[in-house]
Amino acid sequence: MELPLVVGVDGSAPSLAAVDWAVDEAARHGLPVRLVYASLWERYEGHEGYEGHEGYEEGVPPGSGERSSEQAMAEHIVASAAQRAREREARVSTGVRTGGNADVKVSAGIVPDDAVSALLEAGDTAFALVTGFRGRGGLKGLLLGSVSLAVAARADCPVVVVRGDKAGLAGTHERILLGAGEPDTGGEAVRWAFREAEVRGCVLDVVRAWRGPAFQAPFDPPAREREEQALALMEELLREARAAHPDVRLRPATVEGPAHRVLVDRSAAADLVIVGARRRTGRLGLQLGRTGHTLLHHAQCPVAVVPQRV
Repeated sequence: MELPLVVGVDGSAPSLAAVDWAVDEAARHGLPVRLVYASLWERYEGHEGYEGHEGYEEGVPPGSGERSSEQAMAEHIVASAAQRAREREARVSTGVRTGGNADVKVSAGIVPDDAVSALLEAGDTAFALVTGFRGRGGLKGLLLGSVSLAVAARADCPVVVVRGDKAGLAGTHERILLGAGEPDTGGEAVRWAFREAEVRGCVLDVVRAWRGPAFQAPFDPPAREREEQALALMEELLREARAAHPDVRLRPATVEGPAHRVLVDRSAAADLVIVGARRRTGRLGLQLGRTGHTLLHHAQCPVAVVPQRV
C-alpha cells in the first residue's frame, strides 16, 4: 500500500492552498491524500474520533445526538476540505492543471489531539506531511504559524510547507531547487529532490553556498580553493542520485554567500525548494538549522524539509 500525503487542515485559506498542492503532488506520484483536522473537543467530551467510521472517506463524519458547536465546526471544516480536494482531483485527472497521471483517493477525518501531536503521529505512516504556512488561529502579521514550524522541525518524514507567490504555488517555473548540505547528512534530501524532479520532468538546480572570510588573512586559503572544496563536496553528495536518475536535467552551482540568503533569493524562480534537516536521536525540541528556518519564513515557493537521522 502506498503511503499517503497527509495534509493538516483547519479551514484557513493557507490550509486550503495546501490541499490543492497536495492533490496535484499526489497525482504526480500516484499517492492517496489523507486530510487531518485536529480537535480536542472529542477527548474532553468522551468521543474517540471519526477515523475508521463509515463515511470517513467521504469527509462527513457521522454524529450521534446533539452536536456541540466545536463538533459542528470540526465536521464542517473536514467536509469542506474533502470537497475541495475532490474538486481539485477532478480537474487534475482531466489534465486541466498538471497533466495528472492517476486518480487521487481522498480520505478525511478528525483526530482527538492537538494539531502538532496529531500531525507528527500521522507522519509516522506518511509519504510526507503538508501544511499551510499559517493556520486559522495565527495572526496575519506572522510569516509562519507555530504548528507548521513545529511539525517541520520535529517530524520524522518530509514536511512541505505550502507558501510563496502565485507563480511558485502554480508550479509554472518548471524548476526544483535543492540546497546541497553535507554528504553525511544530506542524502535523503538529495534522493527526494531527484525523485521530485524526475516525476515532474523539470530541471533540478542544486546550489552549494560557500563563505570566504570577512578579512583575508595571509594564512587563509584563497577564494578559489574554498569554491573548489564546495564543488567537491557537492559532487560527492550528488554522485549516487545522479547515477540512479540519469534523465534528470541537473544544473549544479556553487555560490559565495550565506546559504539561507542564497536559497531565499533563488526560491523566486523555483516551484519547490528542498533542504535537509538533522534529526538527532533522543534530542528533544526543534531540530532545524538556520537555512531551513529562514526558508520556512521567507521562501517565495513551497518548502520541503527532508529529515535524516544522524
